[in-house]
Amino acid sequence: MRGPQFQEEYEEADALFSLVEAMISARLSANLTQSEVAERMGTTQSAIARLEGGWVSPSFATRRRFAEATGTSVRLKLLPRERLIKDEDTNRD
Repeated sequence: MRGPQFQEEYEEADALFSLVEAMISARLSANLTQSEVAERMGTTQSAIARLEGGWVSPSFATRRRFAEATGTSVRLKLLPRERLIKDEDTNRD
């Protein structure tokens, strides 16, 4: 479980979970249902359910449309891997 491949897959899953959690939180904070977000985005409720379920990896454009539909914004931050690991360790304390 401590091998580099496990660590890489864990970090990828953790990042996806964080994104899903943020999307659900944004929708709930806006007091919107999945259907209402879907209508604002011009898509279906089932597509929103797939996004929030982590079944798909949305494009940046889709993330931006979701943010607009929920009255939020998207920020993309690229960090060196070493810094990312240190930041995650700091946030867990």
